[in-house]
Amino acid sequence: MVGCGASIAADGFVSPRADAVTKTDAEWRSQLSPEQYRILRKKGTERAFSGKYWNSKLDGLYSCGGCGLTLFSSKDKFQSGTGWPSFTRPVSDDALADAEDNSLWMSRTEILCNRCGGHLGHVFPDGPKPTGQRFCVNGNALDFKPEKKR
Repeated sequence: MVGCGASIAADGFVSPRADAVTKTDAEWRSQLSPEQYRILRKKGTERAFSGKYWNSKLDGLYSCGGCGLTLFSSKDKFQSGTGWPSFTRPVSDDALADAEDNSLWMSRTEILCNRCGGHLGHVFPDGPKPTGQRFCVNGNALDFKPEKKR
């Protein structure tokens, strides 16, 4: 997969990164809001057009809501019409990991934070140029840092 740094075994996440973040379930529950926990740690999803950032047009960087790893740039964000923030690529080849997802009676490629294993969403091969990919992300799995104006 273009833009993903590691593959995830079905039985669990193992980050290849030196700065990997691992926490107990209790630690994640205490750190995250209930919605963030449901999405990032239990592979949930938010309703279309309901999460943070789906319609944001601000310049800046999007990071993992669990561990703060920078994942996407607003420069690669586009309006997909799906109701979730969509990006053509991650900020670096080692920002994301991927896993096969056969839930909901279909086969998809799940994307995860490559530092903490947080579930972000899915990637599809129907995005615009230059990559042809659509990284469809739950807004509540992200944090946003606006670009500083000069």
